Amino acid sequence: MIKVGIVGYGLSGRYLQAPFFHSNPDFDLKYIATSQEINTSLFPETKAVKNIDDLIDDVEIDLISLCTPSHTHFEYGQKSLQAGKHVLIEKPVTATLKEAETLFQLAKSKGLHLFVYQNRRFDSDFLTVKKVIDSGILGEILSYEAHFDRYKPLLNPKKWKEVVSPANGILYDLGSHLIDQSVVLFGKPSQISGKVFTQREGSEIDDAFDIFLDFEKIKVTLKSSLMVKNQGPKYVVHGTKGSFVKYGIDVQEEHLVSGKWPLSEGFGKESKDFDGSIVTNISGLEFSGKIETLNGQWSLLFENIANVILRGEEKFFNDNEILTQFEIIEKIKGIK
Repeated sequence: MIKVGIVGYGLSGRYLQAPFFHSNPDFDLKYIATSQEINTSLFPETKAVKNIDDLIDDVEIDLISLCTPSHTHFEYGQKSLQAGKHVLIEKPVTATLKEAETLFQLAKSKGLHLFVYQNRRFDSDFLTVKKVIDSGILGEILSYEAHFDRYKPLLNPKKWKEVVSPANGILYDLGSHLIDQSVVLFGKPSQISGKVFTQREGSEIDDAFDIFLDFEKIKVTLKSSLMVKNQGPKYVVHGTKGSFVKYGIDVQEEHLVSGKWPLSEGFGKESKDFDGSIVTNISGLEFSGKIETLNGQWSLLFENIANVILRGEEKFFNDNEILTQFEIIEKIKGIK
């Protein structure tokens, strides 16, 4: 069994990770480290402590999960790896490409595993889009457009999220998901362009972006904004044989925040109202209809972590995929 300590108890630590560690028999959630006063009644065998040192000093802890502000990831990740702990870090894994390379190299030199919380690889909509593309039913893919839009015109009450600092802003927050998904599907782009914007009144950080990636024949467009009230399709994919359009968004976060846990009936299942639409040609026959959305399965990320640590399986991501993500982000931000 893997003994786990979570650092940070905001949205990610409390709702997006703790329930999965608690529900998987391969894990023992021993600590939650946070400066807040918290109620751990949902996790009766878990102890609340004040800082990361309590986890690092406990020789029984195997895995430390960092759900802290992005600018702390490198410092805490390095400290945890040097103490001999496996580490799971919320995205973005660090603030820069150089820092990410340093952590991956450190983990390798220590014989440890560094995981990145790219949970959106296991979203219902993305799993469905990937399966449609991989099936070949659209033919050769020509264009792919993905959105991650929200309507949040007011500044975030968590002030650290609105301060100009390393790894803050929508490109690192939501962009890291959309970029990661495109790298999963198509690999490393041959050309990168794009721009970040500030749209909300009073905002000091970027809260919208347009990214354009070329993968030889495939043209990829990634967009996100916090000022989209009437949202359009999440994914639009065109190929030589047909097109696929998907509205809606994965419901796992909504379920978790509302108290529906990973083993609950219907967890991660979207409404059929948001099944994707397909128009294609199958063996000379024109077809149009709906594609049922697959269930969201963030639990697969945690199963993989356990299988890597306990059973020697491969990680669900390649380290170079994360480094490619940073190359794209730094190109868009103009970082030299």
